[in-house]
Amino acid sequence: MTRTGAAAGHVGYFHEAIFFDSDEHLLAVVVPFLLDGVAAGEPALVGFGERNSDLVRRALPAGSPVTFLPGGDVYARPTGAIRSYRQLLSSYVAEGAQQIRIVGELPAADLGSTWDWWARYEAAINHAYDDFPLWSMCAYDTRIAPARVLDDVARTHPRVACPDGTHVPTGVYTDPRRYLTEPRPMLPDPVQRTAPMVELTDPTPAQARAAVHAADRGQLPAEDIDDLVVAVSETVTNALRHGKPQVRMTLWAAEDRIVVSVRDAGPGPTDPFAGLLPSATETAGGLGLWISYQSCNHVALQRDPDGFTLRLTAGNPYFPV
Repeated sequence: MTRTGAAAGHVGYFHEAIFFDSDEHLLAVVVPFLLDGVAAGEPALVGFGERNSDLVRRALPAGSPVTFLPGGDVYARPTGAIRSYRQLLSSYVAEGAQQIRIVGELPAADLGSTWDWWARYEAAINHAYDDFPLWSMCAYDTRIAPARVLDDVARTHPRVACPDGTHVPTGVYTDPRRYLTEPRPMLPDPVQRTAPMVELTDPTPAQARAAVHAADRGQLPAEDIDDLVVAVSETVTNALRHGKPQVRMTLWAAEDRIVVSVRDAGPGPTDPFAGLLPSATETAGGLGLWISYQSCNHVALQRDPDGFTLRLTAGNPYFPV
């Protein structure tokens, strides 16, 4: 397999970040990266939002065979992004690609209250894409990205691509299996400061489903409620089957969302990629998390010495942080 540029001789996924503080900085990294790929006959793709996609289009020579992806659609949920990219990468490899170049960025809204599952995404793709000859750069605007986001980006990307053409190790890159199992606090949703609508101890899955249906006041589309019912049922089932007593389910309802927390005294799924990648077996408690990641608008988790908590949100998952 012949690879070019900084990834020459590398096997698997070559994952880099771009920490940019101006349009000029971004273009100085991205344009040569894409044009070098075009010159080498490699697929070159852009997964930016509308503004930065237009910026790159204007900077490229007319007629450059660079593919622009619908960035907003790709990054709806981490599991969907991984599935979509793996399908895309597989298609290019099937056509004979020796290397695939992609630059991408998350929507700015994902750098706030839902950043935790995108941080897990950035860690997990080091494993999920490692069977492809992919060289990608994930762009983060340091003018808008919070410090905690930039810290996580440095820990989930082995290298940083710089405007002068260098590729510098971040120095703090953390193996995804370790990163994904580290204890870290869950950012509390403001609705959790209000009195819960439901509090159940060791509920049956049927009781959990009924509680979600009872919380439905028509504030969310029926499809969102149905998805949450399935996710909560699977989560409670996993907690009862694989966790440790007691299992506690708490539900809050607001005008724009329903939030459900399920906690047990166990350590949580043994598979660090549970939820982000399909689990081959349900014995580790990963199937319910996989379903929840695809069904809910946000999934937050917390491991601590006293147990494992999973928080499921249907509706609007965004709140000030």
